[in-house]
Amino acid sequence: MSTQSGSTAVSPPDRSATTTAAPTPDGGTTPPTYAPAALGLGVLAIGWLAAMLWIGQAEITSSDINSIVIAMAALALPGLISASMVGGAAAAVVAANLLTRRGVHRSTPRFAAAVGAGLLVGLLAALTVTLSYGDGDSITVLAGTVAAAATVGGIAGGVRAVPVVGAVVAAGLTVFVINTALNIFKDPLLSLYGYGDTDQSQTNALEWFSRTGSIGGGLVAGLLVFFYLGLARRRTLALNPRASLPRWPAYLVAGAGPGLLLLAAELLTQTAGARLLAAAGSLSEVDRGLQDQLSEYRSNQALWVLFVGALTALIAFGRTLRPAGAEPEDETATEFTDEVEVEDRVADEDGISDEDPVAGERLDPDDDEIGWDDEGGTDKRSADRRPDTARS
Repeated sequence: MSTQSGSTAVSPPDRSATTTAAPTPDGGTTPPTYAPAALGLGVLAIGWLAAMLWIGQAEITSSDINSIVIAMAALALPGLISASMVGGAAAAVVAANLLTRRGVHRSTPRFAAAVGAGLLVGLLAALTVTLSYGDGDSITVLAGTVAAAATVGGIAGGVRAVPVVGAVVAAGLTVFVINTALNIFKDPLLSLYGYGDTDQSQTNALEWFSRTGSIGGGLVAGLLVFFYLGLARRRTLALNPRASLPRWPAYLVAGAGPGLLLLAAELLTQTAGARLLAAAGSLSEVDRGLQDQLSEYRSNQALWVLFVGALTALIAFGRTLRPAGAEPEDETATEFTDEVEVEDRVADEDGISDEDPVAGERLDPDDDEIGWDDEGGTDKRSADRRPDTARS
């Protein structure tokens, strides 16, 4: 009987524990957080990709000469790859937010949805290139590389730290806009940096122009990452005060994200687009030198944006930290004040007065009727209650 009663008592907790643990598919991990303004970032990223596709189509189809088409396709390849990666990552962030709202927290379906969103953006971009850019091997390579870049962006957007990916997308778009604005005002800036007739002055002016775009883009990207993650932090606390908040590694990675994105785009350009770049470089020695110079310029720009953006975001986050001993002192003072207030309130309720000569001793209501003998210090009430035998 003891064995049966023991087995009956033990088995129900085992079944209840299994039933309770089943709805937690992530092994007890906290649910992923939302990325602020994900839909707006997705619209901006897809719009930027569409603009880059339109510009590339206008440049490539402007000539019927095959050599010029190859050269223009090679020049448009890096911009299309970077825009496709940002578009795929933005689509993945939008998909992740939708899954979070529906309560899907498992890593496998979220990653599959992110990759599918990036692949969808890549297929649409590749279809646009194939239908509007014309025929030829260079166009086929361009379309396939664009599709691969968007898929890579979707893979990067499949991580659980969705606000970090959203910050990278926002900062990446900002870097693109800054570079475009600098190219519009390129001639005045080159004149400001001393662009002249000599090769040395031209080289120095171009280097300073490149550093201006890289350092400025990194600074703005780091600050934007800091404010974006701060917004995500406030919204997360509003929804779930006990949620885990991003710490300094998240700010460091997000600040370096635009530079990493540019490095990944350059790596994909040199690998997936190697055939197109080789065809463009074989046209002439000038084209080959131009391709090498542009590749070096893009690599240096990516490194500058990476380090400047990471340091800016990390320094901005560090300025919000408090000294180590500040909070404990405040908490101790607050606890001490609360204890004093509680003790005073309890003392008032119990009838303890500060004027009582004996601390912590409750006044007896009958003490007012006690008469004290001035000479002997005896209680007259006690003397009045003596037995009659004692009086006689």
